[in-house]
Amino acid sequence: MDNNQMMPTEISIKNKKHMVKGNVIRTAVFARSKVIELGTEDQERYYLIFYKNSLIFGGKLDQVEKGTFINKANHEGIIIESPHPILRALIPEETVTIPNKSNLFSQLQLHYSPQEMVYILTTLDSFFEKEQLIKAIDKIFFHFRRNGKFLKSFQILQMLADFAPTLKSAQERLAAQEFSSYQHFYHSSSLPEILFKDPLYVELHCFKNRTNPEERKCLEEIVSKQDGLVELLLWLDHAEKLKETISIEKYTSSALRFVTMEEWMLILAQLNINPFQVLPDSKSVIKKMLQTGNYEKAALCLLRFIDDLPASYNANLLIIWDHSDPTFVIEHFDEFIKLLQHLPHSEKTKRFEQKVFQCAEILLKEHDLKTVYEQLIAIQMIIPGLEVIKKISEMVGLLENPDRMMELGDYYAEFKQFDKAIDCFFWEMELQPQNPAPVRKISKMYQSKGMIQEAAAYQKVLTQLQSNQETG
Repeated sequence: MDNNQMMPTEISIKNKKHMVKGNVIRTAVFARSKVIELGTEDQERYYLIFYKNSLIFGGKLDQVEKGTFINKANHEGIIIESPHPILRALIPEETVTIPNKSNLFSQLQLHYSPQEMVYILTTLDSFFEKEQLIKAIDKIFFHFRRNGKFLKSFQILQMLADFAPTLKSAQERLAAQEFSSYQHFYHSSSLPEILFKDPLYVELHCFKNRTNPEERKCLEEIVSKQDGLVELLLWLDHAEKLKETISIEKYTSSALRFVTMEEWMLILAQLNINPFQVLPDSKSVIKKMLQTGNYEKAALCLLRFIDDLPASYNANLLIIWDHSDPTFVIEHFDEFIKLLQHLPHSEKTKRFEQKVFQCAEILLKEHDLKTVYEQLIAIQMIIPGLEVIKKISEMVGLLENPDRMMELGDYYAEFKQFDKAIDCFFWEMELQPQNPAPVRKISKMYQSKGMIQEAAAYQKVLTQLQSNQETG
C-alpha cells in the first residue's frame, strides 16, 4: 500500500521527565471531548483526554476499566480508527505534555466554568479515584447551593448523579423539594428551551441519543455553530444511511478543510458511497493519483465500485494492475478478479504473466499447492493460457508421483520456494544416494537461501560422489 496511505499518526508525550512516542490507534469523539489511544514500540497503551481540543490529562493504562469515561467513549462515541484519512485532523498537537496531576484541579478551575469543570472531572475516572472526583464535584455543588444559585447547583447534581448513579446521597438530593421545579423544567420542556439555560446538558443529551431524529437535529444545529470537524464527523457517523446527494455536496466543501480530495474519496468509499457518482471531479482526481504514483490509493477508491464503472475507466484500471504490488493484489484478490474482467482480452495474456507469477510466489509461501491452484483458477477463467497457471497445474499433478520429485523440486525452485524444493530433492537423494544431481540442486537451494555453510556441506558430498563415479 502507498506509504502516505499507511503512514501512522505519531504523537510525542512528555510525562514528567520522560518522553514517549506513540502511534495513534484510534480516536473516540464524545461530544466536546475526545479520547486518543496510542500504542508504543513496547506494546504499551497511552490514553489522552481532550476537551475542546485542549489536553486535559492522560497517561499509560494497562487496561480500560468497564464503566469509565474512556470505556464509554470507545463504545458510545464516534470512533475513528487508524489509518482513517481524517484521523490526522483530529490530532491537535504532535507533541503534548501531561499536566501535573497534583495541581490539575486548580488549573481546571482557572480555565473553565464550574459546570465545564465538573463535566471534565467525570472524564478522568481512569486516572483518579472516583471518590476523589466525587468529592471535588460535591465541593462545587455546595458552593452554588450556599450562594443560593439553585439552578447551577441542580445542574452540577445532575452530572454527579449521571457520573455516580449508585451514589445514594446524589439521588436523595435530586429528589429534594428545593429542586422539584428544576426537575419539572428538564422533564417537561423542549430541547431548545433547555438549550437556552443549559447548553452543555443538551449537547451531551443529544450526543448520547443521536440516533433519535429530534436529538440528532438539535445536535447538528449545536455543532454547526461550534466545530466544523465535529459536524463532519457527525455526518460521517450517519452518512451511509443517508446517501443524500445534497448532503454530500455540502459536506464535501466542509471535508476539504481537513482532508484532500483523494482522502475524501477514500472516506466516501469506506461508507459505501460511490464517489464516482457524487463527485464531478472524481475521474480527474484518480488521474492525478496515478500520475503521482499513488496507484494503490487509487485502487482503494475504484475497486469497491468497479461493477458500476464505465468503460472509460479501463485505461486507469490497467495502470493500477501494472503498478500494484503483488501483496496488495493478494489482499484485495476478489476485487482484482473483477478488475481483470474489465480489461481488454487482447492485452491480457502477455502483460499479466509476470504479475500473476509474483502473486503465485506469495500464495505458495502461505498456502499448500492445491489451495493456490484453486485460487488461481479464477484468473485462468478470465485469462486462459497463462503459462504460470499451467505450471501450477502441472505441479499439482506431480504431487502424487514419487518418481518425479526432481521435476516438482525444479518448479518449486522457479517460484523461489526453496525449502519445498529441498524437500523434493532430498526425497530423490534418499532414493538414489549415488546420483549427484539432487545433491547439486540441494547445494544450490541452500546457496539461494543464503545458507553458505549448508551449501558448502552438500557441495563436499557432491564432490565425493563425483569422485566415486570417476574412480568407479
